[in-house]
Amino acid sequence: MVSELRPGDITDDMIQAMNAAKRQGLQKDLRALVANIRADAEGRYDGAEPGWRAGVEWTLLRIEKTAAQLTEPRGAGGQGVSPE
Repeated sequence: MVSELRPGDITDDMIQAMNAAKRQGLQKDLRALVANIRADAEGRYDGAEPGWRAGVEWTLLRIEKTAAQLTEPRGAGGQGVSPE
């Protein structure tokens, strides 16, 4: 028999753990995206227009910064990013 959840069954700790898991999953996905972009861009820099490499590197750094912010504590200088 499957019991149904009641409003008091889900604690704040459970919600925080679920949100942390979401942020960590998103962080992992963003870092995989950076790795894929970097791998796809390798070898293309030589024939690219000026500024293309700088644009790719800026984009990769921005994605990495976003990924890092996902697990920074909220407050204490870190803004924290909500996955919702």
